[in-house]
Parts: sequence; C-alpha cells; structure tokens
Amino acid sequence: MAEKIRGNSVLPARREPIELHTADGLTLVGELSLPEDRPPTATMVCLHPLPTHGGMMDSHVFRKASYRLPALAGIAVLRFNTRGTESVQGRSEGEFDHGVGEKWDVAAALEYAEFHDLPDIWLVGWSFGTDLALMYGLDPAVRGAVLLSPPLRYSKPEHLAAWAESGKPLTAIVPEHDDYLQPPEARERFAAVPQAEVIAVEGAKHLWVGDTERVLDEIVARLAPDVPVPLPRTWEGPIEQADSSAYADRTTAVFKDVPR
Repeated sequence: MAEKIRGNSVLPARREPIELHTADGLTLVGELSLPEDRPPTATMVCLHPLPTHGGMMDSHVFRKASYRLPALAGIAVLRFNTRGTESVQGRSEGEFDHGVGEKWDVAAALEYAEFHDLPDIWLVGWSFGTDLALMYGLDPAVRGAVLLSPPLRYSKPEHLAAWAESGKPLTAIVPEHDDYLQPPEARERFAAVPQAEVIAVEGAKHLWVGDTERVLDEIVARLAPDVPVPLPRTWEGPIEQADSSAYADRTTAVFKDVPR
C-alpha cells in the first residue's frame, strides 16, 4: 500500500558519511546518498545557507533532497558542512570565512565527486551557497548550477559575467516574498547571463518552508530531465521516518531576525 511522503519520510538509498579534505588542510564532514539499486544519473552537490544564520548541510531542503531524490529521481546527493559549520552530522574544521576560504570547501567537494566518478555534477546552492556557486563553481567538471533564493551578496558582476561567457546552464529559483532579492530585481541582475533562467515562485519565502516539493521538482527538471515531474507524493515500499527534533534549534528559521 502506498504511503504519503511527508517531511520526515526517508526513502531507501545507500547513505554514508564522508570526509572532504581541503587544499588548506581542513577536514569537512559530509554525507553521500546514492540510489539503492542503480547507478546515479546525475549528482547534486549542495551548498548550504549562511552558517551564522543556522545554515548547514542539514537545512531542510537539502535534508529532504537526500531523503527523496536518490529513490525518486536516481540523483546522487552530496551534502557537507562548510568550514566551521556544525550540524547533527558533525562539525567541520576551521572557521566561517565570509565566503573567502570557502573557495577551498567547494573545490574539495568537486574533487571528491570527480574522484568517485559521480556523473553529471551540478551545484545546487541555497542563499549563501548560491554565492559560493557563482564565485567558485565554474569548474570543468560542473555541468551547471541551480540557485535557491540567491541574495547576490558576496558574488559580484564579474562572476555573473564569467557564467555568461561559460554558457553553462544557470537557473535561479526566486521566492516572491524573498527577504533579499525578489523576482523583478532578480530578472534585472541575471539579465547579465543570457542563458540564465529565473523562476519566480508565487507565495514562497526565502526559507522555502512549505514549498520543498516545488523546489525539488524544479531541481529534478534540470538535473534529470527524463524524470517526470511533479515527483510522486506517495511511495510504495520500505519507508522510514526521521526524527527532526534534533534540528529544532538549528534551522535557518530560528535565525531569520538575526542582523546580517
């Protein structure tokens, strides 16, 4: 009998903790989730929101991606905590470096994906993670990038220009009520990248609470275009329920009023 997929539903996958090693000598904690019974067709490297505002590899959209996408879409999901970031998975070495030293964190994740022959690598950034994708994501191994709630805070016009020149696919998924960059301004800013696609999500906010399914559908449409969307909302087979209580004091929603 099919069971409804809920926020804490964990579908079957091969999940293993991993370590990333940066060129400047740090060890970062992470997790790789692979389809249980087949090779992945694409790889989602997750770049999480601002750690000073509760962002981490376990932020809810990325956590749910790891719960669902290996089974529903055949996508490998690689999550990790950038330097100095802590979550239930553990704390990465180092300290938050305002988007500077994080260059090496992104490089370490891509190196891991390449070394382990993960296919069709895409960066999926959320908030702060979108800046990391724009600044440091133009690696030859990267197929393209999906940006969730991009604030364009750390990244500069020259980074958009570099993406424009690369011709690589770039999709910005922008909430109607975003706290930092709303769809009209996003269309103006991303006009510098001719191939960029800006998708406005009506009624959504920066944290995507209540809109995870729409976000995952948009990601899958880019990374695995042969997979029909919307994704199934039910699952017939083994299913577990994660305990989300450990995240109550670590979600970005807790930090929404903290000055940036």
